[in-house]
Amino acid sequence: MSDTPQTVPYTAADPALAVGTHHAGFTVTKVEPLPELSGMAYVMRHDATGARALWLAIDDNNKSFSIAFKTPPADNTGVFHILEHSVLCGSERFPVKEPFVNLLKTSMQTFLNALTFPDKTMYPVASTNTADLENLMDVYLDAVLQPAIYKRPRIFEQEGWHLELAPAEEGADEKYGPLSYNGVVFNEMKGALSDPDDVLFQAIGSQLFPDSAYGFESGGNPRAIPTLSYEGFLDAHARHYNLANSYTILYGNLDIDRELAFIGERFAQAPVRTAGAPNPLVLQRPVTPALKRIEMATAPENASVGLAYVIGTADQRERVLATDVLLDTLAGSNESPLKRVVLDSGLGDDFSATLIDSELQPQVLFVLKGAKPGVAQRFRELVESACAQMADSGIDRERLSASLAQCEFNLRENDWGSYGDGVALSMQSLASWLYDDERPVDYLRYEDAMDSMRAGLDDGYFERLLRELVCESSHNALVDLVPVQEGSATEEAAELAELRSHMSEAELDHVASEVAALRAEQEAPDSPEDLAKLPQLTVADIEDAPEEAHATKVEAPLPCLYHALPTHKIDYVYHYFGLDDLAFEDLPYVGVLSALLGNLDTASRSAAELDTLVEKNLGNLDFFSETYAADDDLDDARPYLVVGTSALSERIDSAATIPSEVWSSTQFSDTDRMLALLTQKRIALSQYFVGSGHAAAMKRLTAHYAKSAVVAEALGGIDFYFFLKDLLANWDARKDDLRARLDDLSRRIFTSDHVLVSFTGSREDLEAFWKSAGALGLKSFQGQRRSLQVPEPVADDEAFVIPSNVSYVAEGAGARPKVASVGTWQVAARALSFDYLWNEVRVKGGAYGTGFRHTVSQLDQFWSYRDPNVDATLDRYEAAESYLRGWNPSPTELDGYVVSVVAAHDAPAKSRAIARRQDGEHFIGRPATWRADVRDQELAVSAEDVRGAAASLAGLHDSRSLVVFGPREAIEASGTKFLVRDMMDSE
Repeated sequence: MSDTPQTVPYTAADPALAVGTHHAGFTVTKVEPLPELSGMAYVMRHDATGARALWLAIDDNNKSFSIAFKTPPADNTGVFHILEHSVLCGSERFPVKEPFVNLLKTSMQTFLNALTFPDKTMYPVASTNTADLENLMDVYLDAVLQPAIYKRPRIFEQEGWHLELAPAEEGADEKYGPLSYNGVVFNEMKGALSDPDDVLFQAIGSQLFPDSAYGFESGGNPRAIPTLSYEGFLDAHARHYNLANSYTILYGNLDIDRELAFIGERFAQAPVRTAGAPNPLVLQRPVTPALKRIEMATAPENASVGLAYVIGTADQRERVLATDVLLDTLAGSNESPLKRVVLDSGLGDDFSATLIDSELQPQVLFVLKGAKPGVAQRFRELVESACAQMADSGIDRERLSASLAQCEFNLRENDWGSYGDGVALSMQSLASWLYDDERPVDYLRYEDAMDSMRAGLDDGYFERLLRELVCESSHNALVDLVPVQEGSATEEAAELAELRSHMSEAELDHVASEVAALRAEQEAPDSPEDLAKLPQLTVADIEDAPEEAHATKVEAPLPCLYHALPTHKIDYVYHYFGLDDLAFEDLPYVGVLSALLGNLDTASRSAAELDTLVEKNLGNLDFFSETYAADDDLDDARPYLVVGTSALSERIDSAATIPSEVWSSTQFSDTDRMLALLTQKRIALSQYFVGSGHAAAMKRLTAHYAKSAVVAEALGGIDFYFFLKDLLANWDARKDDLRARLDDLSRRIFTSDHVLVSFTGSREDLEAFWKSAGALGLKSFQGQRRSLQVPEPVADDEAFVIPSNVSYVAEGAGARPKVASVGTWQVAARALSFDYLWNEVRVKGGAYGTGFRHTVSQLDQFWSYRDPNVDATLDRYEAAESYLRGWNPSPTELDGYVVSVVAAHDAPAKSRAIARRQDGEHFIGRPATWRADVRDQELAVSAEDVRGAAASLAGLHDSRSLVVFGPREAIEASGTKFLVRDMMDSE
């Protein structure tokens, strides 16, 4: 329900907002219909400052606000990334150290973050509550316009970089140990640039754009970050964070006059700083530099080649969208023609094609992964010759038509994942508006472009586009990434050793005293008076829980769970096949099966024909595994192979027939194709461990105690990864046995014995689905049944060596007696994550992220993300009990925690996500009232309840187990004796 009655439909222009009308100091300059979004766009200028403003008037109660600044970098210091972090560390009107964290702890936000892009910095927030949205706007506007960075230089040291000295070794003659760099952004980027993809992308940018901002690493290169001075940091803010350089975007069903008045009042308070002009963002003239070879300390298997082409400019919306369609046709799957050519060449293990847009000059990036030595030029020649041949002879119309259908499905579905619609659409608007004031909504439209592309299918539209993009390109670059033994970490150590050797004892003392002063500032509590200045809702502001339709069982040929949720004429179908008739040693083969299904020939179609059929008729077709367990039983483990699909309402018959064709008649005879698919799976997993080691560590930590997690590890986790590496290393000897196993598994799994179908969509579509599906061709299994016997979990201290300069550190313990309700733990976890751990592990320790969770099965778990420490972080985890036991919030602070926890509980979600959550609750066996009961517990939490939860953390050091992903040096330097496995070893 809207907070303010809307007298004019959102699909019609409001006469009160006609061009030329004035509203609280803003003048409407343009009104644009948004038929694809059933809304209108009102473009405005702030009269006094020239600030740009846009209201996306769409009937959505999950309202959002963002303010963005054009921030093209002029070097690799990452100054705008450091500013993004730093301005949220206090401001003129809200002089607390971490207002951003305070908002995470106390607001009803549905989105709260800040984002650095290659040419802009954006500060978006969202909430379903108008008062809360205005609170968020108030803090964010003061943060960006009047930040505390001008008065507190140590914010720069904390978020950017500073020098530290380790203690001297016992008995050493020197007063101090080695010198090091620390800082949140510094450590974040050490982690980011441990990823070969990021390193390759940055090298491509420097080649394509030698005279443009896109030639620099906007996040900051750790080799350059320490060259940034505090004065340069302030200068960058003064020149770029001014209202004439800003873009404000409002979204949703809000009272626009009220919000413009609110924003205008804050704009009027903004100081005018005398500074130079912002960094320019200019068009790069076409260049074709010679092959660039870059070396990186990483695993040999991460050798890669990048080939990029600039495709035009941001104002060519249709060209950009058509390029996306073309790339899907050429390289969207292993059966796409260009990808097939590259894979068959043997030049590397995998190939991808990516569109890089939301930049002034969008690009296409082709990447060869697992590249053989010295193949870069041959890769370019192969790609360009294959593209030329397709441009001359024609691209398969069926594949193009299928890619167009897939593109339209994705645009209609409008599912942005964790980003609410308002935040995502605000980002989309900047894809054109940032570069042309006359184009604020180009990337919010697509219908005309789709019509034009369809009309061009038979007149050479896509062939001409391909020829222009690749064959006739005068703006492209080629980069060869070569793995070596030593890299930036060694360079950094040598640089620091050299720096230290020239420092006097007085200079070393100064470094130590500066760190001590920084620590003192970090540890000093905010005054109650300053905390009281932050706007905050109370528990009394919490509205009733939003109503949610519950899943129901319906009569159907097979067991069926039906979700009557609004889906805008898109249907979602999930088939859950139980795996409890398998042996435990079968489970890794289920992981292999999931990776292969949908990518091989079936009895009636080739893999290429199947790929086209799926793209043309379905939104997606995925095969994956999940494991469920009762909340109170660590010995419970119920794994499923899940077949998920979606389709437009008019194609529901395809959702009923295509998946069953795949699971019932896939042919496992093409072992070469299987080898390629599984090699790609291994590459993807190895990159996941480097980029998301905290998530992998938490899953592994749970497997130390819960059988369901042991099963999940075998199906797709670390155990599966090592199984897959061994399988690939012995492929010729094992491929025939693999074929037989997969045939046998398919017969055992895809039966009517243990299947549940979940359907989300209209009742009419449900009936149409079952009319087409029948029993999905499933029959009862007639062979000898097995019984899944899961090994007992083993709680070792494990460390996994990855090619990274930072670590991911997880610590936990087995189940303790229950000392608090689920609702109490939600509040306790938020206090630990956003107060204690944020200050100790992130602010003082320098890790980019950290958190705590208490599972419903009574497991306590800590994690860190891109962390320069191991042992120091563990020490801080183990002091958490003392913090929680002494937690004594004011009534206002406690209210804030409860508000934020309940808001997270009530946060809006897409219908697909709601249905999947309800499916999980069904398998876990939670009662229909479970979520409501937890919400009641959250509302009733007291400080005493939270302090009582500390008993669960007592004696953590003596009962703990650990999982660490990180570089070998950090693991070996730890005082813990780990069971170490190298993820880079070829086994």
